[in-house]
Amino acid sequence: MHFRELTPADLPPIFDLRTSVQENAVTREFLTESGITVESVTAMLGTTHRGWLCEIAGQPVGFAMGNRSNGELWVIAVLAEHEGKGIGRRLMHLVQDWLWSEGWTQLWLVTGTAPTRAFRMYCSLGWKDCGPLEGGGRRMELTKPAPKPGSRANS
Repeated sequence: MHFRELTPADLPPIFDLRTSVQENAVTREFLTESGITVESVTAMLGTTHRGWLCEIAGQPVGFAMGNRSNGELWVIAVLAEHEGKGIGRRLMHLVQDWLWSEGWTQLWLVTGTAPTRAFRMYCSLGWKDCGPLEGGGRRMELTKPAPKPGSRANS
């Protein structure tokens, strides 16, 4: 497994990955209708968003992105055949750490309404369920942990 920061050149294959996941599946048409295109995400990567990619044997198997303008963990996707290997957790931590470094102390995301595998992972990472949203989905939030005693953050 190799983790690295996303670049605009990675976007066409991650769009294929995003539309291939089992949980929270979406189509290219839905993404386009929502204004999420290779061009729009390229612009986001140049301004408000940053993301990380996991590759195995040079093939993308998961990615996650955050939005520094509002503290949102914007998207995370891992191919079903690679779930349960710690990829999603590592990607979540990469995005969370970046958003913390951008000054956010409270992060948020929107997930599906059923108790999905993703929902359970978020809960295990300390995310709190804030309840259903009008129009569907659930909002979850994560508060930045306090520095551990003796850490450099306390010095």
